[in-house]
Order: sequence, then C-alpha cells, then structure tokens
Amino acid sequence: MAQLPFPTTPDSCAIGAIAITPADSDLAAAVRALYIGGSGNVKITDALGNATTFNAVQAGSILPVTAVRVWSTGTTATSIVGLV
Repeated sequence: MAQLPFPTTPDSCAIGAIAITPADSDLAAAVRALYIGGSGNVKITDALGNATTFNAVQAGSILPVTAVRVWSTGTTATSIVGLV
C-alpha cells in the first residue's frame, strides 16, 4: 500500500470504498461507514456484535457506524457502498 499523506486514525476520512451486496453473513472486512445510494432500511451488525436496523434512510446518506455485516434480511436500501 502506498504511503498516505494524511493520518488514518478512526476519525480521519475514508481511504477507500467497496460496493456492498447485503448478505446474511459477515463482510470480508469491517467498514467504517456506509454510503446509501437508494432510500430504504439498512440492517447492520456493528463492531460490538449488535444488530440494528436504520429505518427510512434517505438516498445520499452516510451512516457513520462501523459495520461487520449488512443483512439482506431487513435491508431494503440499494446501492450501498462501504467506506474503509
């Protein structure tokens, strides 16, 4: 990986983005936030193992929560991108 010209602390900006297909299994790696491209509900499991559903998330929103899973069951939002 290239040396980055800025810090990569938990409160710094994302250094990458990955398309997420909701599935009832864990992501390959945790993401620090989610961009929601199409409105709907988003069910995630956070880094502490808590399953939570964010209802009526608007298109273009960023959910600033570390997620280890984006569930297909309970997620109706589309075009989800994980920020890493």
